[in-house]
Amino acid sequence: MNIFERHPDRNQDPQDSGSPLDKRALHPRKTPDTRNSAHAWVLLTFLAAVYPNAGTSQSQPAAGAPIPKEKIEWTWSDHSDTLDPKLPNVLLVGDSITRAYFPEVAKRLAGKANVYLFSTSCSSGDPRLSEQLHLYFETAPSFRVIHFNNGMHGWDYSEPAFTSALPEMVSELRKESPGSRLIWATITPVRKDDSLGATNARIDARNAAALALMKHEGIPIDDQHALMEAHGDQHLDDVHFNDKGSEIEGDQATAIIETVLSPSAALSKALPPR
Repeated sequence: MNIFERHPDRNQDPQDSGSPLDKRALHPRKTPDTRNSAHAWVLLTFLAAVYPNAGTSQSQPAAGAPIPKEKIEWTWSDHSDTLDPKLPNVLLVGDSITRAYFPEVAKRLAGKANVYLFSTSCSSGDPRLSEQLHLYFETAPSFRVIHFNNGMHGWDYSEPAFTSALPEMVSELRKESPGSRLIWATITPVRKDDSLGATNARIDARNAAALALMKHEGIPIDDQHALMEAHGDQHLDDVHFNDKGSEIEGDQATAIIETVLSPSAALSKALPPR
């Protein structure tokens, strides 16, 4: 069963619009995957030492407790209009922000790479995220580069819960697509704080924790936060950006992806974070 679908409107977020969604449920694997637990604990200890006070009063649910859910939840996949088997494949992983700049990346990499998209409303900290990634990769090609982001959803999870689950996301991507070069994109700022959701203080805390992890892992950074902080006038609403803003984001993402795609990068070790 394919739970992923294409959608014609790249700026409209089902979370905001109330548009119809694919209601089919994910089918979890019968046995939990614990192969990366030791690695995750090492990274969690590192992050806890660097950011001991990041977070809010909200916390990750206890085992067996109901998973916090948003009113509307979704997954979304897409790819370049034309796929050339002779070209390398690039995957963008993220949410509606990534989905909005995906067309610009696909356009700018035309003739250089096939660009794929997997976006979701699931946040780091939500145990369903790894299952969604696993299902996507079951039918996906191999990728030379994976440009990924997470953090604009899941505000019922504290920053420590978000942080503690990030190593699992990194491990899942590496497990599902061995050999792919990873790039982390920082979480973009919001125009106005939402006391029940995204605030710039919480985004800053999530970015700080994520940057510490990516530095530890040798994963290069696409600093979309700094980029769009300088282009606050391109907001479409409190969270999303207009077409021009998405083009700006896509231009920077493309430039960094091209650097990692280059032959010299393929022969080198992981680039240092920007």
